[in-house]
Amino acid sequence: MRRATREIILVRHGETEANRAGRLLGRSDPPLTDTGERQAQAVADALVSCRAAVVLTSPLRRASTTADRIAEVLGVPAQVDERLVELDYGEWEGLGFAELPDGVARRWRDDPGLTPPGGESLRAVRARVGGLCDELLAQEGGGTVIAVSHVSPIKAAVSWALDVGDECSWRMRLDVASVTRIAASPAGPVLLGFNDSTHLA
Repeated sequence: MRRATREIILVRHGETEANRAGRLLGRSDPPLTDTGERQAQAVADALVSCRAAVVLTSPLRRASTTADRIAEVLGVPAQVDERLVELDYGEWEGLGFAELPDGVARRWRDDPGLTPPGGESLRAVRARVGGLCDELLAQEGGGTVIAVSHVSPIKAAVSWALDVGDECSWRMRLDVASVTRIAASPAGPVLLGFNDSTHLA
């Protein structure tokens, strides 16, 4: 039996100070910058014609603020789904890559199972996000779902859709307030678009 046609629009949240500084930002919960607020409104305005009936969001403020802007223009409520939360960087939270312990950055790129002390691996993020995507694409009735999340979960969703290893996420650039699209097809999930930020031009 063919799955209903359904699309997931994955939106990365707007800019925060930590993102702008290039620091690992996981479960910390800073607000958007003024630029991030403008980006959130721009992506909301760009999605007004998509007719999504569902807006899901990570519980973290930078994502939920972005989701609220989108939900407002669509006239639907934003709903929190914990599976969209950012990777937990544990003891590495707030560090720049140059500040990580010697050799960690290289090992992290090679091993998706590497787990920051007190944190979470890329493989674990793939498991929870892939489960959510599979659930959404399998739902009856078709339609579009917007999911506002973070860099690691969105990259994990793309790796899941393409059925490639989690280490591929290191070869993806995903900008703040960008849009990525995944849809169901008879052959399985397909990637319709990645890192679209033309609405920010």
